[in-house]
Amino acid sequence: MLKSNKVVLIGAGGVGSSFAYALTIDNSLVHELVIIDVNENKAKGEVMDLNHGQMFLKKNINVSFGTYKDCVNADIVVITAGLNQKPGETRLDLVDKNSKIFKDIVTNVVASGFDGIFVVASNPVDIMTYVTMKYSKFPIHKVIGTGTILDTSRLRYFLSDRFNVNTQNIHSYIMGEHGDSSFATWDETKIAMKPLSEYLAEGKITELELDEIHKKVVNAAYEVIKLKGATYYAIGLGIKNIVNAIIGDQNIILPISSYINGQYGGLIKDIYIGAPSIVCKEGVKEVLNFKISSKELEKFNNSANQLKSYIDKIEF
Repeated sequence: MLKSNKVVLIGAGGVGSSFAYALTIDNSLVHELVIIDVNENKAKGEVMDLNHGQMFLKKNINVSFGTYKDCVNADIVVITAGLNQKPGETRLDLVDKNSKIFKDIVTNVVASGFDGIFVVASNPVDIMTYVTMKYSKFPIHKVIGTGTILDTSRLRYFLSDRFNVNTQNIHSYIMGEHGDSSFATWDETKIAMKPLSEYLAEGKITELELDEIHKKVVNAAYEVIKLKGATYYAIGLGIKNIVNAIIGDQNIILPISSYINGQYGGLIKDIYIGAPSIVCKEGVKEVLNFKISSKELEKFNNSANQLKSYIDKIEF
């Protein structure tokens, strides 16, 4: 149960700071935000900068610098710490480095007495979410990764641009790894209440165009990293969305990194991977096990197997 409407952020880099900023300017539920970073000066600077804008906010939030001890009464601990993806690197290249960093972080958080919900955003996010669950020994519903929430937002943006329809009226998801082996749920996609299959039948879009849109989703991070060095604004908003869903007990469907153990055909077990799930104050209320096509199921299994191959190399 929620105790204090308090969130602790671990990691004051681009992603963490963007989340903190998004939370302060669109906050109606969180009362307190504590920022922790190995670079204490960076964390303290972010706290000062955020607090200096309190006059412009509709609702003030108590932002402060802290330590792991501050996690004890938090509802949510958000982890964005870790090494970032560099030009030419895939997210999976970060597994060994970030898993070691996470062992230290998660152990310290749990040692504080924290018993809330973990929200993980560090890459490779599906694996780091699994690592968090293993090191914390928390129930699976209390460990959440950002999964494919950003990929899905990118997909809906590209479809919105293509069809000139507001993203709020596009229902489509990216599932699987937050990375190169993801896939779009085209068979379940609806645009302005109309199944995508009807647009295809009417010749208003082609299979080739859809393939290109998915490629744009997969390559989006690489493009942004090439142009500005890192991605952080959009994922910051995505983390804020997950935090609000928990604090506000929204029971909203989000494509997060959830624990899969036999859903979607039964072959995928003991893994965190991007799948639409219902998020509420308890964390993950339910992983939706809706019917996807055999082609999509094959892609889902392939994505899970790729993640498994990396997880199996980690010593817990």
